[in-house]
Amino acid sequence: MPTSAQDQLVVAAAQIAPVWLDRSRTTDKILAAMHDASRAGARLVTFGEALLPGYPFWLERTDGARFESPVQKVLHSHYLDQAVQIEAGHLDRVCHAAKQLSLATILGVIERPADRGGHSVYASLVHIGDDGTIRSVHRKLMPTHEERLTWSPGDGHGLRTHRVGPFTVGGLNCWENWMPLPRAALYAEGEDLHVAIWPGGLHNTHDLTRFLAKEGRSYVISVSGLMRKGDIPDGLPAGDLLRETASPVMANGGSCIAAPDGSWVVEPVVDEERVIVATLDHARVREERQNFDPAGHYSRPDVARLIVNRARQRTVTMEDQDS
Repeated sequence: MPTSAQDQLVVAAAQIAPVWLDRSRTTDKILAAMHDASRAGARLVTFGEALLPGYPFWLERTDGARFESPVQKVLHSHYLDQAVQIEAGHLDRVCHAAKQLSLATILGVIERPADRGGHSVYASLVHIGDDGTIRSVHRKLMPTHEERLTWSPGDGHGLRTHRVGPFTVGGLNCWENWMPLPRAALYAEGEDLHVAIWPGGLHNTHDLTRFLAKEGRSYVISVSGLMRKGDIPDGLPAGDLLRETASPVMANGGSCIAAPDGSWVVEPVVDEERVIVATLDHARVREERQNFDPAGHYSRPDVARLIVNRARQRTVTMEDQDS
C-alpha cells in the first residue's frame, strides 16, 4: 500500500568516537557528522550516550573505587573541566548547526549544570529542535554500576517527547531503557519513535532494540559511540596509565534501527565510524497499533496508573524577601 511523503522521516544514527575527554575537538566531529546526515537528507540525527566529551572508561581500569586516590581525583577534575555547561554556551555551535541545517538533534553529553552547584556531572540526553533551541535535557535517572563513581543521579524533568515530522520522539540513556516505568512515561506522552543512546556495545543493542520496538509498537533507534585504545589522545592526565590498562576496543558500536514489529530496518553496525541513514514510515506505527497500543486501547488506567514527578530537583529553593 503506498504511503504519503508526509508519513516519512529520514533519520540518522551517527556512530562516531569522541576525541576522548576533549570537548572542543569532539564538538568538531559532531558538527561534521551533522553535515553528513543533512547531506543524506536526514531531518533527525542522533548521537551516543556521554559522547561529549566521552564515557568514563577509566573507572573500571584504574581502580576507580579507591578512596582519596590522586589518580581518580585528577581524572575527575579533568572530566569536570571538559564537561558541558549549557549555561556557558558549550552547545551553542551544535545548536547553530541544527538551525542552519534544519536538523533536529539528540546528543548524549556529560552535563555540569549550574543549577546543582556546578561541580557534579550528569549523563544527559539533550534534544535540540530543528530551530536550534534546546527543547529538553534529560538527566539519567540512575547511573549504572561504576558510573556512580563519577555521575550523579538525575530526575524526571526530561521525561518528555517532541514532535519531529510525523513522529513523536522520546529517548532514554543506556540502561534506563531497561526501566519499565520511564518507558511507560514516554509511551503516555505519545512516543512512536524511541531513541536509545548508548556508550557503545553490540551486547547492549542487539536484543533490547527489537524488544523495545515490539513493546512500544514504535520505531527504535539505538545509537552508540565507539572507543578504541587509539582514541585516547595525547596529553591526558594519567595518559600512560590509561593506555596501559585500556582494552583494544572498549566500545564497538552496535548502532541499529528496528521497526514497530521488531524487524530490522538497519541491523547492528559494529567496529566502524559511520552515519547510518534510514527512512521511517509512520504508517507502520499505525498498522502495529491496530492490535496493541501500550498507552491507549490496551492500557487499563482504572487498574494501574503511573505518577511521574517532572520537577527539576534542586538542593535549595531561595525565597528572597523584597527589601
